[in-house]
Amino acid sequence: MFDTCGTFRYRLYPTRSQDIALHGQVDEACRLYNAALEERRSAWKAHNKALTYYDQASQLKTIRACGDCGIGNFSACQDLLRRVDRTFGAFFARLERGQRTAHPRFKPLGRYRSLTFPSWRDGCRLTVANRLYLQGVGDVKVKWHRALPAVALIKTLTVKRETGQWYVCFSLDLPTLEPMPSTSAAVGLDVGLTSFAVCSDGVQIPNPRYSRLAERRLRLAQRRVARRQRRSRRRQKARETLARIHGHVANQRRDFQHKTAHALVVAFGLIAFENLNIKGLAVGILAKSVHDAGWSQFLRILVDKASSAGRLVVAVDPAGTTQNCSGCGIRVAKQLGDRWHDCPECGLSLGRDENAARNILRRGLTEWPGWGHQAPTVEVARAVA
Repeated sequence: MFDTCGTFRYRLYPTRSQDIALHGQVDEACRLYNAALEERRSAWKAHNKALTYYDQASQLKTIRACGDCGIGNFSACQDLLRRVDRTFGAFFARLERGQRTAHPRFKPLGRYRSLTFPSWRDGCRLTVANRLYLQGVGDVKVKWHRALPAVALIKTLTVKRETGQWYVCFSLDLPTLEPMPSTSAAVGLDVGLTSFAVCSDGVQIPNPRYSRLAERRLRLAQRRVARRQRRSRRRQKARETLARIHGHVANQRRDFQHKTAHALVVAFGLIAFENLNIKGLAVGILAKSVHDAGWSQFLRILVDKASSAGRLVVAVDPAGTTQNCSGCGIRVAKQLGDRWHDCPECGLSLGRDENAARNILRRGLTEWPGWGHQAPTVEVARAVA
C-alpha cells in the first residue's frame, strides 16, 4: 500500500556538452512558458477569451513539427503548459478571495531553473551503468549518496539548476512506513538564539550559526558583485560565486536540522514546542539571528519526521512559558538579558531556557493527560502531527 509521498534529491555531474544541453533545455522551457503566458494575455486583450490548458496543448505538435520548440520530451512540454495553467488558477483563486495579487509575470532566463518529466521512463530512465538518461541530453552521471527505495514507485522527475550546479529530484510514492518502537519518554523544547534549543531534561543543543561563520566570505563576494558592471559576464560569475556560498550555508543548516530532528524523534515519544509567531520575530531587531537559526524549517522537518515515525508533536501556547516558574507556577519577571531563573517562592534555580522548556512540557502533557500510561495510537499521532 502506497500512502506516502517523498522526494529524493541527488547531485548531477554532467559533462561539458551535457551541461550545455541541460542549460539549453531549461532555457527553452523558460521561453515556452513565456510564450504560453503571452498567448493567454493576448487572447484576453484582443478577444476577451480565456484560454485553457487544452487550447494550448493542442498546438504543441504543430509547434514541435516546425522546429520552434527545442525541448526534447513532449510530455515535458505538456507539463510546462500545466504549470502555466496552475499559475493562472492560483491567480484567479486569490482574486475570488479578495486578496491583493499581481498578474502572472514573465520569467527571465536566470530565474527559471527546472524542467519536469511527468512520467517515469518517458524521456528519462536509469541505465545499466547506473546513470540517468535524459532525452536530448544523454546519460548523466549521478552521485548516489543514498539508494532509491526498492519498493517505491517513481512518479515524476525534475532537473534543477541551483548555484551553478545540477540536481535531479525523484518524486516517489512510498509504502506505509513502520512506526518506531513506542516510548513513553516526553520532552519540552524551547528554541532560542544563545542555544539552538534547550530540552526540559537540561540538554542544550548548540547553535551552529552557519550564516555568521560565513559572513566574511559573503561580504567579500557581495563586494565583487557590487563592483562589476551590470549585465556583464564578470558580474554574472560573481553572482554565481555569491549564490554558491549562500547555497552552502543553506545546505549546512538543513543537514544540521535533519540530524537534530531525527535524534529527537528517536529518543522521545512526545515532543512539545511553542507555537511561536516566527514571522513576527523575523522582522525585529533579532531578525538576522532568527533567520540564521531557521526555526520554521526545523519545526516543519521535526513534524514531518514525527508523523512518519508515529510520534506525537504538540504545539503549545507560548504565553508565560519564560516568566512563570516551572516549580510552583508563580510569575517571576525577567528581562531579555536575564538568563537565569531564581524563584523567590520555591527556591528553584536553573537556566531561563530550561525553565521555559519544563513549562512547555507541562502544557504538552496537559493536552494528553494519559501520556506515560497509554500512548496514542500511530494513526492519532500522525493525524496530530
